[in-house]
Amino acid sequence: MTHRLTVVHPLDPRGSKVGGIETHVRMMLARHPADFSVLFVGMDERGDLELGKPVRLEIDGRTIDFLPVVHIPDDTIHSAARKLWQSVTLRFALGAVRHLPTIRRLAKAPSASTEIERFEFAAIARALGNPVVQVVHGEGRKDDKMDSLIKRFWWIHRLNEEIALRLADRVVAVNGNIVKRYEREMPKVAAKAEMLTVSVDTDRFPAARFDVSDDVFRVVFAGRLDAFKDPPLMFETMRRIHAALGGRFEFHYIGTSDPARDPEFAAIEGFTVRHGFQNAAGVSAIMRRCHAGVLTSFFEGMPCYLLELLSSGRPCGAIRLPQYDPLVVEGVSGFLRERPEGPAAAADAMAEGFVGLWRAIRAGRLDPEAIRALVRPYSVAVQMPKLFDRHRSLSRHPAAPAGSRTVSA
Repeated sequence: MTHRLTVVHPLDPRGSKVGGIETHVRMMLARHPADFSVLFVGMDERGDLELGKPVRLEIDGRTIDFLPVVHIPDDTIHSAARKLWQSVTLRFALGAVRHLPTIRRLAKAPSASTEIERFEFAAIARALGNPVVQVVHGEGRKDDKMDSLIKRFWWIHRLNEEIALRLADRVVAVNGNIVKRYEREMPKVAAKAEMLTVSVDTDRFPAARFDVSDDVFRVVFAGRLDAFKDPPLMFETMRRIHAALGGRFEFHYIGTSDPARDPEFAAIEGFTVRHGFQNAAGVSAIMRRCHAGVLTSFFEGMPCYLLELLSSGRPCGAIRLPQYDPLVVEGVSGFLRERPEGPAAAADAMAEGFVGLWRAIRAGRLDPEAIRALVRPYSVAVQMPKLFDRHRSLSRHPAAPAGSRTVSA
């Protein structure tokens, strides 16, 4: 029997929106098994589709039904909204409600389920009448730095979270800290929650040997430069590395954010290479040309960028978050530093770590294949079948609690 999976997310699968959630959604569309048919409820960036009318799309050799419910131009989706009426999430939700009868009709099947990545779409998902998998990608707190509307309307975000978790038949969190919080604060939710990280396509991100022939150290970052990523610390760290290495250093940025909105970028603009939007093949090629990656975030779920970087055989220097511990191993795949009290001390600690990392790379002490081995348990081939199996099992046993546990990778 073919299982009908409906995925609801504000994304145009033909478009350029980037981020960890978007990477996960694209993998769901591109890697669904043969016994699944996928309805993707999304948005139209190009303005060339009729809203509420499904079209067939081929994604990496697999076919999906794509139902656009709102037109949102590409040039308005790459930064966080400052005003409520600018919110992509709100505009998309209103579009989905407007076309709810069509979505219900297309989602209906004897074996069916729905997946959502955002709490705000829980009521829409439940209204489709199929079991719902809620994937939880982040664990930010009210006092964390962020520049989206979530911080201004935190109480609404928490209310949406509570409603979504109660409406979901299964909750999948991308790191164990999220599940532990539910165990402390929401025992009933924890009973149907489990941990399963996002996946990495190791075939698309092969490892490569380090090229140190020109003696220029290259550090790469891919993704949006939201406030919670702490771009000022990232940029100041890059400035100090450049100074410590006598100018033999480049910073490579892959993404559609404007780094110049942070004044710290001015000091590194001269040795920054801005690659803009890149597809997976482009990101992979750039990572292999670079030597290391960087993470300075105040909080994360499980960054797809980190998994892709390590799969490419490249180490990472990061401000420590607990979920990084199994992946970023001192002397093997990079270094972790606790966040000091002041930004200057943090930049010093990070820059010192990167200079040491460059010495280790030049001395041949880091092995790209050993780095890559750390993410094999997180590969698409290992993990995605588990997630699709959750959807199958929900259709067979929609009322059965999952039990709070970790899914081994």
